[in-house]
Amino acid sequence: MRRVLVLGGTGWLGREVADAALRTGAEVTCLARGLSGEVPTGAWLVRADRSLPGAYDGVAADWDAVVDLATDPAHVRSALDALSARAAHWTGVSSVSVYARTDEPDGDEAADVVEPEDVTRYPDAKVAGERAVRAVRGADALVVRPGLVVGPGDPSDRFGYWAARLERGGDVVVPVLEGRAVQVVDVTDLAEWIARAGAAARTGTVDAVGRSTSMGAFLEAVATTTAFGGRLVETDDAALLEHGVAYWAGAASLPLWIPVSEVGFARRSGRAFRDAGGVARPLVETVGRVVEDERRRGVDRPRRAGLTPDHERRVLRAVARRD
Repeated sequence: MRRVLVLGGTGWLGREVADAALRTGAEVTCLARGLSGEVPTGAWLVRADRSLPGAYDGVAADWDAVVDLATDPAHVRSALDALSARAAHWTGVSSVSVYARTDEPDGDEAADVVEPEDVTRYPDAKVAGERAVRAVRGADALVVRPGLVVGPGDPSDRFGYWAARLERGGDVVVPVLEGRAVQVVDVTDLAEWIARAGAAARTGTVDAVGRSTSMGAFLEAVATTTAFGGRLVETDDAALLEHGVAYWAGAASLPLWIPVSEVGFARRSGRAFRDAGGVARPLVETVGRVVEDERRRGVDRPRRAGLTPDHERRVLRAVARRD
């Protein structure tokens, strides 16, 4: 039986990867602090803090595949030092956020990445982690660069914000939609591909992204799924910024909204992922999964991304006065 080690297997994506590996018939062990949740049924949990000496003592064994989801490059390096010699295959999970330019549509894995000058920044940390993997494993490793990962249970609330917001109905603040794109990968599709790629000993660097679509088409899919009957109030960037609305993610944001000049971030090629057997389900299917998940979790719950109802009402009033 294949033996798979997932470093960080209790968080959202890590748990999905562990679950997908179990479905391939592997014996799966997860090394994590265990603060983000439980491992899937059938997996083993080894509790450890990767910042401490001896963190990998409990998994000092031979592994057919190791999957590392760490962002901290120090954790990536320590895992490689402790485990690489005993791992037949290594997968490092990075991000499409590593690319230096976001203004060019159809970019692929050959595009330049940022220089890791400050590893407290997410892109820099991911590049440093990638380089640590290559320094130890050379070409004998898989580096996965996922795009925006979405699906049930997403702790970031970015994609789910729109499902919950249109489910509540009424007038909804949205950015001007022309020229804007959305590109996501369903968490289950990504996890299943990572598990299969490890079993097949795939190597190289792959942008794991679904097909790009317009933001308008994305919102139309959400509207149809939620039976939305309100209005989408398109508001220009300057007005949104003036009223304290932030791009992309986090508190007081309009999730997935990025400047039109950076639309290349949501229009990556994805050819290598498809050529490597990556399958992204139709966007409408992921939307349906997320709408159901948001209904279960509560569309009115506090969230990590998006506008609060009060903030949105203030923006709507300001837009109405201007018009």
